[in-house]
Amino acid sequence: MAKQNQAFPPAIVVFDIDGVIRDVGGSYRRALADTVEQFTQSAYRPSATDIDALKAEGHWNNDWEGSQELVYRHFEAQGVERSHLNLNYGDIVAFFQSRYRGPDPQHWTGYICQEPLLLNADYFDLLTQAGIPWGFFSGATRGSASYVLEKRLGLRSPVLVAMEDAPGKPDPTGLIEVVQQLEPFGASSTPVLYLGDTVADLHTVQNASRIDLSRRWIGVGILPPHAQATAEYSVTYTTNLNNAGAAVVLANVKNLTLDYIKKLVSSEV
Repeated sequence: MAKQNQAFPPAIVVFDIDGVIRDVGGSYRRALADTVEQFTQSAYRPSATDIDALKAEGHWNNDWEGSQELVYRHFEAQGVERSHLNLNYGDIVAFFQSRYRGPDPQHWTGYICQEPLLLNADYFDLLTQAGIPWGFFSGATRGSASYVLEKRLGLRSPVLVAMEDAPGKPDPTGLIEVVQQLEPFGASSTPVLYLGDTVADLHTVQNASRIDLSRRWIGVGILPPHAQATAEYSVTYTTNLNNAGAAVVLANVKNLTLDYIKKLVSSEV
């Protein structure tokens, strides 16, 4: 990590991955829709709007659990109680992964192989050159997160807290752990920016601010590609992120330039 440039306001930047680093509209979200369709016997396939509505509730960051919940809700709407359903969570996870990773757990050929990246490694080089520590807190599995960060982007052993490492969002434990790993490169009062694309991400920042009062916690909302399909939907999605506590909402992570970080840290935005 480069020596911190004291002329630049110090900050720690932590990234979510899905919807921020990679476009998961045709992968995680597609696998979620496939799974719900499978376990409702093809009676219901959730739309992107249905999935967003679920995630806007703020506590369905785990797509396996989100899939199960949408299956439950479908049958409840038909008058069937959850207790009467014989859903096996392990079966839901296995089917989801067979779509997302592919049928062979050792050689991935599923939707994950087709995810468009939303930035390249040069962006992180700029942060490093400016003396800004950075890392990742994601609800994705470590295997999936490492696949995109190391194999696709070419990052070398980045600081990462993934699904297996901490409680799910909006619990802030994982975010705080990332900051603690990066702390040697900053002071205990260094502001933290967390970039995420869901309500749960922004609630995580709010919860972290209630635990660690020694620093500023700044939530930066990122509009995922699917939310930019129409101007109207972009406005609605932006409003949801703002209401969840985003200091600003950007159309792409690359719009968080060094100058913009400076403005955020200096409270000029």
